[in-house]
Amino acid sequence: MIQIGEQTYAFDDPIVLALLAGGIIVLVFLILLILAVRAAGRSARLAEPLSQQMGWLGQRVQSLSEGQERLAGGLHHVSEAQAQSQTSMLQLMERRLAEVQNQMNENLQGSARCTAQSLGELQQRLVAIDKAQDNITKLSGDVLSLQDILSNKQTRGAFGEIQLNDIVTKALPSDSYTLQATLSNGKRADCLIHLPNPPGPIVIDSKFPLEAYEALRRAETQQHLTEAARFMRQSVRTHIKAISDKYILDGETADGALMFLPSEAIYAELHANFPELVREGFAARVWIVSPTTCMATLNTMRAILKDARMREQAGAIRRELGLLFQDVERLGTRVENLDRHFGQAAKDIADIKISADKAGRRAKRLDNFDFEELSPDAETVVTLSKPQG
Repeated sequence: MIQIGEQTYAFDDPIVLALLAGGIIVLVFLILLILAVRAAGRSARLAEPLSQQMGWLGQRVQSLSEGQERLAGGLHHVSEAQAQSQTSMLQLMERRLAEVQNQMNENLQGSARCTAQSLGELQQRLVAIDKAQDNITKLSGDVLSLQDILSNKQTRGAFGEIQLNDIVTKALPSDSYTLQATLSNGKRADCLIHLPNPPGPIVIDSKFPLEAYEALRRAETQQHLTEAARFMRQSVRTHIKAISDKYILDGETADGALMFLPSEAIYAELHANFPELVREGFAARVWIVSPTTCMATLNTMRAILKDARMREQAGAIRRELGLLFQDVERLGTRVENLDRHFGQAAKDIADIKISADKAGRRAKRLDNFDFEELSPDAETVVTLSKPQG
């Protein structure tokens, strides 16, 4: 590498090669010059050709010097052009770097906004997840509470009664039923519907054979299934007999009663796999209902109550219609009397109008009477006598 000023050139550069060639020529010239000077003393005849040779070499050296100057000028021009090119390239690179930096800043800002927005949305989702987790925890606690309720026989019965009360209060008017009604035999029914005769008041009692149903669900072998089915039959038959004996009273209640099952699953299990229990209930005049079928039954009872009340009110409606007819007759008589009064008043008004017309005509004649036609002698003075005490 060769450094000229602030520029650096490689050995294989044409300009460097040209400079080297010029230097070699100058060196050869100097060597020849030295040889010629040494040879001058040897032969005078060789002086003139040597002088010519020296002149020719001087011209060549001058040419080489001029070429070297032109080459130096070209190298300077090339150096300036390269410097300008480097300056332009640096400016262009600076602009491109500035543009790239601005674009990167914008992209980073956009990414920061998107990241902040995503983080905000993520935080909202986390809040929603926390709320859902709280609800799940609460629901788990409620489920555990429900399991605790259903695991106890008394609380399980209360659960069925509450569900029955909710259905009855939504389906029937408040004066058509009695909750926890006590019958003449001292037995207390969960609900007594006051239906008209026939069929008469009907009892709805809540029963919940959950233990037998859970034994069916937990049965893993045929023996366990058989034992659980026997337990289910025994439990349901016991409930049917209890309702039939306690809540079907001749002359006091209807000839049937309803057994309310607060579980649709148990109701479906009985109809699917224990139809003989349903038939036994029909034979004992105890009809098994679920929350859904109980609501439908109560709506039917509501229609019966409405029809019965309409029949009860039919006599009162007839009496009211008779009284209304009498009122209408009296109103017609009074209208006729009023019409007669209006007729007499119209006649009186017509007579008054005739009298007013006559008085008007007399007043008009008096107004047209000429008092100047009377002579003074004919004037007669009428004296008024003093009225006597």
